Amino acid sequence: MNNRSSIKSKVVLFSCALLTATCLFARESADVIVMKNGDHITGKIKSLNSGALSVSLDYVDGTISVDWSKVTRVDSNQLFVVLTQSGSSYEGTLVTSNGTPDQAVKIQVTQATGNKVEIERSKIVRMTQTSEKIHERFSGELDLGVIHSKGNQATQYNFGTDVQYLRERWGAEATYNSSLSSNSGSTTSTRNQLGLTDYHLVKRNYFYESLGSFLQSSVQGIRLQTTLGGGLGYFFKNTNRTRIAVLGGLAWQNTDYTGSVVPQTAHNVAAALVATEIKLFMFKKTNLDVTAALLPALSDPGRVRFNTNASYYLKLFGNLSWNLSFYGNWDNQPPPGFSGSDYGSSSGLTWTFGNR
Repeated sequence: MNNRSSIKSKVVLFSCALLTATCLFARESADVIVMKNGDHITGKIKSLNSGALSVSLDYVDGTISVDWSKVTRVDSNQLFVVLTQSGSSYEGTLVTSNGTPDQAVKIQVTQATGNKVEIERSKIVRMTQTSEKIHERFSGELDLGVIHSKGNQATQYNFGTDVQYLRERWGAEATYNSSLSSNSGSTTSTRNQLGLTDYHLVKRNYFYESLGSFLQSSVQGIRLQTTLGGGLGYFFKNTNRTRIAVLGGLAWQNTDYTGSVVPQTAHNVAAALVATEIKLFMFKKTNLDVTAALLPALSDPGRVRFNTNASYYLKLFGNLSWNLSFYGNWDNQPPPGFSGSDYGSSSGLTWTFGNR
């Protein structure tokens, strides 16, 4: 079995295992949410993302999304990881502090040590239900899209998965994307990419992150490109509507090309790393997620590589969304005879699972 097939098989098995684990999660509907208009909701709080509080109700198929800015009280004995605009993170149970109507709503997080921290509701940008049990800390999504045209026997498919593991001060994420495009009279093109990241919050809006990427691209003649790197990052903006983060550091790339002989200098490259992540949210409607990385080579001056992934999501109902995605990978000095770019777009459906 070649490297590409081995990586793909492992990722599929890993994703299936995590999906099975998250489906085992269940608990009582004992969380209480009170809205500005006086409505009381009793259910299971799943998460707070994009300014929307996701709640599961016994008498509703799926989950409902509640506007976080209109919540005046939330009480839960379950454990949550709570992230704030300043980059601080806490883990504990939730209760709303008593105050006068003209005061800002404050959520009290009671940690396992007994310490209690009060946070203004508007300063909380994300909450994720967690647990002492490892399998209950995972969340993620699955993407799938297929297009077929009888006229020229064209077929295109894309598959992706994203699995996250979150703790109080750190988190990890694994993503996998695969695409295939073929039609009569042309060579089938394939692209597979596995990404791994691990980040740790330092203080305020600073964090450091390590990353790994494994890419196969038939268009660029790349059998396997391995990228390992890391650095220090900063959240320039971190709210319920916008998240902008930039990372600076170093990276190493090893590229195994197919076909003709390639100079050794093209295989191993040490590079600087500048990466960014932009997330834009709109309650109940759309999300935009853009990541990009620029790698100016240090060991091969003048050579620059750039890659990006962008996804636009439109919520349909429950955990189901429609997505429009774009990917791109560029090399301004590819080996002779090889393409310097590979890019494409796709659309399909996205299903989220776990506490997302």
